Amino acid sequence: MVRFFPALLACCLALPAQADWYLDNESSRLSFISTKAGNFSEVHRFLTLHGRIDAKGAARLRIEMDSLSTGIPVRDERMRSLLFDVEQFPDALVMAQLDLGPMTDLAPGAQLETRLPVQVQIRDRKHGYMAELLVTRLDMHRFQVVTLAPLVLHAEHFGLASGVEALRKVARLESISLSVPVGAVMIFTSR
Repeated sequence: MVRFFPALLACCLALPAQADWYLDNESSRLSFISTKAGNFSEVHRFLTLHGRIDAKGAARLRIEMDSLSTGIPVRDERMRSLLFDVEQFPDALVMAQLDLGPMTDLAPGAQLETRLPVQVQIRDRKHGYMAELLVTRLDMHRFQVVTLAPLVLHAEHFGLASGVEALRKVARLESISLSVPVGAVMIFTSR
């Protein structure tokens, strides 16, 4: 009996390393910066995210494009229809393969910097990026992933250049940048 309790405790502590991890949408944030008229930049975000990291480290983040929030309803609608075509392409995806061991081995409060190849899919077009991330173990059942440097997405990689031009015309702007920095703060919880 004396040997049973330490073995049971060790099993319980190891469970989160073997569990699937799910994104806490309420505590997570995905934002991007648009620049128009040469030097006027604004921050926008997506309100609804779904994410999971399975026990083998396969990570998948699904972004509901209809959840775009720029703070101006008419602009939200224009971007949803003219740029993202949410009727035909309702979601964007981010996929990666993680080595969960170093992350799940962190003690609560400990951090780990890592570089990770990620695949981004928007409007059925994929492009690869190298993400610089900071992983923080919050407690035994949660960790946080933050981009240390924004990912700079280019509209032409995803077939969005014509949509950007349509937005520029309808808004009567001199220019809209085709390069968009994207940043994220994501909280994952084991289940």
